[in-house]
Amino acid sequence: MIRTLTTFCAVLWAAQVEAVTCEKLTHEDLRYTVCEVDAANEDIRLFLNGEDGDVLGHFSSVNETLVPDGKQLTFAMNAGMYHDDRSPVGHYVEDGQEQMRIIANPGPGNFGLLPNGVFCIRKGRADVFETLDYVDRAPNCRFATQSGPMLVIDGELHPRFLPDSTSRYIRNGVGTSDDGTRAVFVISEDYVTFHEFGSLFRDALGTPNALFLDGNISRMYDRANSRSDLGFSLGPIVGVVEDRPSN
Repeated sequence: MIRTLTTFCAVLWAAQVEAVTCEKLTHEDLRYTVCEVDAANEDIRLFLNGEDGDVLGHFSSVNETLVPDGKQLTFAMNAGMYHDDRSPVGHYVEDGQEQMRIIANPGPGNFGLLPNGVFCIRKGRADVFETLDYVDRAPNCRFATQSGPMLVIDGELHPRFLPDSTSRYIRNGVGTSDDGTRAVFVISEDYVTFHEFGSLFRDALGTPNALFLDGNISRMYDRANSRSDLGFSLGPIVGVVEDRPSN
């Protein structure tokens, strides 16, 4: 069922018993899937390589790595831009180990459209930081992934977004609350502009900071709704991990 903005928030907040709540939302006649995570209590992780060093690349491969620990994915999506070898374009931290340094200078493509930002996962919270703010604060992230551009910065849309842009793609991103307890992941089901996508996070989802993760290649995994988007191998993947049900 596709829900409008007037009913969406009530439904989302009423279902907080779930590890992840995914709902369809229509905003300004554009369709999205929105998944809200209680970042204060849920196990949010980033995944890139397996124990053998090979890139995982697929939601199914991530699930396989979790089986020995009695865990499984309940939700996942691609989590930042990557090179041809699937290595992260920007800053990347996994389980406390930095694998790629922060990149604070402007550059080509969407990643270099400053300001860009970092999605940081710490104990009991998750935050989207603008990159220079991240450098100044130096938070101790267990997991972190850098991408760009920022969609929303302190409640304002990225200054380079144009209301009349014609650049439309399937896009995905993440927004967080000021207190770090809400992490809201979104994938568009229609082709959207940056201005439309950022406006969703600002106006409909109420996240003061939001980060674009990628476009065109965007994919989502949602166990509860039997969704697992297929495609070529991904780079970084963000996922919510839960215990596997006992037999």
